[in-house]
Amino acid sequence: MPLDEVVIHEDVQEEKVLEDLGYQQELKRSFGLLGMIGFAFSIVSSWSALGGVLIVGVESGGPPVMIYSWIAVSIFGLAVGYSMAEMCSAYPIAGGQYSCGAVSVPPKIARGMSWVTGWFMIVGLLAMGATNNFISANFILGQANLSFPGYTIERWHTVLLAYLISFISTGLNVYGPHLLDRISRYILIWNILSFIIVVITILATNDHKQPASFVFSDFQNFTGFSTGFAAILGLLQSSFGMCCYEAPAHMTEEMKNASMEAPKAIVMSVYIGAITGFIFLISVCFCIGDITSTASSTIGVPLIQIFYDSTGSVVGTCFLSSLIVVIGLVCANFLLAEGSRSLFAFARDHGLPFSKLFATVESKRQVPIYAILLACAVQIALNSIYFGTLTGFNTVISIATEGFYLSYAMPLLARVIAWFCGDRKTLPGPYSLGRWGIWMNITGLVFLVFTSITFNFPTLAPVTAGDMNYTSAAIGIIALISIVTWFTTGGKNFTGPRIGGSVAVLGARLGEIPGKGRLDESLDDMTVASEVGLDARA
Repeated sequence: MPLDEVVIHEDVQEEKVLEDLGYQQELKRSFGLLGMIGFAFSIVSSWSALGGVLIVGVESGGPPVMIYSWIAVSIFGLAVGYSMAEMCSAYPIAGGQYSCGAVSVPPKIARGMSWVTGWFMIVGLLAMGATNNFISANFILGQANLSFPGYTIERWHTVLLAYLISFISTGLNVYGPHLLDRISRYILIWNILSFIIVVITILATNDHKQPASFVFSDFQNFTGFSTGFAAILGLLQSSFGMCCYEAPAHMTEEMKNASMEAPKAIVMSVYIGAITGFIFLISVCFCIGDITSTASSTIGVPLIQIFYDSTGSVVGTCFLSSLIVVIGLVCANFLLAEGSRSLFAFARDHGLPFSKLFATVESKRQVPIYAILLACAVQIALNSIYFGTLTGFNTVISIATEGFYLSYAMPLLARVIAWFCGDRKTLPGPYSLGRWGIWMNITGLVFLVFTSITFNFPTLAPVTAGDMNYTSAAIGIIALISIVTWFTTGGKNFTGPRIGGSVAVLGARLGEIPGKGRLDESLDDMTVASEVGLDARA
């Protein structure tokens, strides 16, 4: 079969799968595997993300905690990533984990569980976008402070610049959605090259490297809490650095051969992130100067101070920092795209107020414009927290990471409960973990629950109103809103993902690899599958 016919055939199959799941194809399928790996890794971008929140690790245990916690988080992150990849393959819907959360639970609670998961997922996504905008703004203003020492960074400067980044991202998502796949491929190359340049430069220019004992054993604690508690707090940095790897799941309706390629993109982004993050952390920890002055630098970004201490050059430091700024700005566009697609999917299932509006897809550009605008507005609201509290940055990081982790945990919890209750449903996608699936689910679930608890702890002692961690309050409000709206409007209107009767259809679907059997079967078989799917949903 010619290549162009294979591509068309794959698109037809994915649209058929989406139809079997109860939805119509409205978004344009433009992403290939390489583009989606670039998309996912640019969002995960572990090494630059770790650099952006380096202050958390510097204050909470220093280099040993940063490195060892990264190894642990990467291992457990793989368990979660594999689990999410398997579910994404079976149900390639833009709703991602909230759509998968209803698969393994009894029908009576399936819609409710999907509803709560959707709320946590959306808040996590939008808060992650706001956090990325914070980080990018901090890097830009940090370079300004380094270049012009008389300039003092104010909190409102950071917030307004974060607003600007949100506006620019919104403009590109609305007027240039066709550019996202191309940008994804280019930014993957940029990201890897930037990583290599940064690591080689700081290692080559730094002539006062720290000893191995400092990097691997000397504990640093600026939190005011005990050593053990500070080490637990240090998990936040690593957890933030290894997050968002399920991004391809929310873009499956814009991918070619999504059932096979989206899971690969999820797993590959975790592996690439784990390796680059590990090398980056060790390099930075060897090149860090006085840890107290680094943590309290007026630049506001410890990584920029490390660049300057290593190179001794303002120009060189700004060059290295600008490499990361470009990644951050591109990531802002991708996170807004991912967040808006999740809002679109949730609204399509009548999960939001004014769902009809936010589920609308503009026919010319084939993007959910109102969902994009809503995502931008929520990011701006979250950025505004920094106006009122000095620890607003850490709070938004915690909200973002915990929102994601809770939304990951719920579908895993559903599958674990079903397994122990004897209702072992096999996910019907072509990317399957087989007998290892349940162990991946259990391992990932334990990790997600533990870290989600730690994200609520205050990060500095003594605890005051100004430096309190308000994550628990924010998560509680989100949970309360989801429960109240469920009893007021959600219970009546929310349809949830229409996957209850589609399992048999998907198990025999035609969405596999060309030349390997089912993908090359006739369109008559597709028609039969469609009829079976309609009967099942009825």
